Amino acid sequence: ALPIWKIILVNLINEKKNKKITSKQIANLLNTREATISDKLNGKSRFSFDEAITIQKVFFQNIN
Repeated sequence: ALPIWKIILVNLINEKKNKKITSKQIANLLNTREATISDKLNGKSRFSFDEAITIQKVFFQNIN
């Protein structure tokens, strides 16, 4: 079974595509570089819990 962080990451990537949200938009929201977001989306590093909550609140209010 996949670890929960991997499942959440896959869901984020899919929803990001469906809603046409760019990595640049996420980077601007989190006040970081687009390359950092790319690394996180590619599994090279992980989003913090606070980052994940911020992304969810801004871009995915309808997903609880």
